[in-house]
Formats: sequence, C-alpha cells, structure tokens
Amino acid sequence: MVLLDLQSRVDRSANNLSKLTSLIRPRFETLVRWALTTRRRRGAGEKVAVTVYMWRDNDSYETLQKVPVTTGARRPGLEDGFEALGRISPKGFSAGLHIRFASPVLYMRTYDEAWTKVYDENAYALRDPLFFWGLGGKGSTRWSAIRLPDPFNILGQAREHGLIYGAVVSHGPITSRTIVGIARDDREFTDEEIADIVKIVEDLHSAAAPPMELTRAQKEALRLLADGDRHTAAATKLGISESAFKARLQSVRVRLGARTMAQALKKAREYQLL
Repeated sequence: MVLLDLQSRVDRSANNLSKLTSLIRPRFETLVRWALTTRRRRGAGEKVAVTVYMWRDNDSYETLQKVPVTTGARRPGLEDGFEALGRISPKGFSAGLHIRFASPVLYMRTYDEAWTKVYDENAYALRDPLFFWGLGGKGSTRWSAIRLPDPFNILGQAREHGLIYGAVVSHGPITSRTIVGIARDDREFTDEEIADIVKIVEDLHSAAAPPMELTRAQKEALRLLADGDRHTAAATKLGISESAFKARLQSVRVRLGARTMAQALKKAREYQLL
C-alpha cells in the first residue's frame, strides 16, 4: 500500500514529477553514451547493442571496478558481472546497484535505444512497476507475474520494442537496494536462468558496495576539512602533526575510492558517513 500511495502521489502532478526528475537526473554522469558494440555471439560486424554507463559522481569506470581484497577470497568485479548479464539477456538489461534516495551508486543498461529514449523522456523510472516491485521486497520474479498497477502501460510499451519476456531481481537492504531487470523476445526465462541471474546480481551488489563506515579518526579529520580548516589548523585541533593529519585524509580517500578530497567529502555525505 505504501508503494501504491507513493506512485499515486508521484503521478498526481506533472509539475511535481518534473521537480523530482530534475533532482534525480543531474546526479548521473554519462561515461559512454549510446556506444554501439558488436556481440561476439552474433554475426561479424553486426551492430546490435547500445550501452550506457552512469553513476552519481565523477568516478572513472576503472575506479569503480577496483574490488577490495578480503582474507581468503576476492570478490568478482563489475565488468564480469555485467558481461554475464549481457550473455543471459538477449534483449538487454537494466541494473541499478545500491539505490539510495532514488539514485543508484552505479547504473547500467543495454536496452534498445528507441525504448530507452521513450523511457527517459516520460520519466518512467518514477512510475515503473518493476522498480516499485523491487523496492517492495527482495527476491526474483518474471515480469508476467507482477500484479502491480501499470497505468502508463510501461510493460506494454516495452513489449512493442521487443522486450516481451523478462525477469526482475531485487537484492540488498531497502537503504541500499540493487534492482536488475532482464529481457528477451523469444520465451520466458527458465527457473535455472533466473537462479543464475540472482547469483550474478548478488555478486554485482557485493562488488559495487560502498563503504559502510569510517573510523572515528577519519571522521574527525574529514569534518574539520569540511568546516574549512586548513591542514595546520586542523592538526592542531586534533593534537597531531600535520603529516599525521594528511595521512588520515589519505586513508579516507583510499577508503572511499576518491581521487581528490573534494570527491571524498562528496561521497561521505552521499553515503551518510558524516
């Protein structure tokens, strides 16, 4: 009922919808815009896929691919996961990883360009029953099994663009949810294929996980920097040397995967670590 109420409130006013969209869209940066690629399993030279990478800040794709090494195991990277999704989704996929405050940390989709244009121009992300299903709980299902209202006939329009059969997977806590949709045009996805996709989504969610916390010392250093203190003044307030203060800031950048302190501050605020 909460999701349906949210949808009705979003749809209530075109003006409000425009405001919501203006808040969400600027947070994405496009790295690759409609880059045509050739899938090896298709005929040589046949251009079949359109790929868009977007995320909330100015990280490079290489930065996002860096995976922390933990004792005993190395989590799979993002590139392998996206390639696996592409192989199992003949008509493309959409993956929003770690959705927080309506914006994913990382978003990728490979659907048909014409459908993506219709989807974006009508701000369907705010009305999509697949998105609302994913927010409502964790698990997996076929598109055909979803019984949520679709007043804008989004799934019907998707079928007209070749996205006839599909499945959706929702994983992670509601505060950092990953939602992935996959499509094909020839048949329903099998139970085995959906089980494979669930595993892929779990791996992607793990690989893209932002840091959950900073140490007390890191937070202190970052707060002083955010307040406008210079390194010397901040070090004096903390009772440490300036070199020690700089070392703390360096550890923050490494922890957050940021190239600059300005980017580290931005990420810390977005991840609600300060």
